[in-house]
Amino acid sequence: MPEWVRYGLYFVLGGTLVSVSTYLGSHGRGFLAALASTLPVISGVTFILIFINAGSAPTISFAKHMIWLSPPWFVYVGAMIAFVPKLGFWPAYGLAITLYVAGVGLTRLFLD
Repeated sequence: MPEWVRYGLYFVLGGTLVSVSTYLGSHGRGFLAALASTLPVISGVTFILIFINAGSAPTISFAKHMIWLSPPWFVYVGAMIAFVPKLGFWPAYGLAITLYVAGVGLTRLFLD
């Protein structure tokens, strides 16, 4: 299979998962939308594809970095919960993304 076809397939798979989550969330099914978004489907497919394309070491590196990036992700989600009611969606989202990026930066400093 040509490389561009593989990456096209990856794009379609990811887009499908985002579409399912958005559909469920916009129809008041927040739990199912969150479940669809956090199921290890995207990371699972990524594990499989990294392993197939590069082997065990890069797969393990990916997994370790996912764990290290979990604390900034929790800050991001917590900021959305805390600040959407107080600031409105867009300012809260901007703040949450900023906190996530700052957390990632601090994590990188800690890991290096």
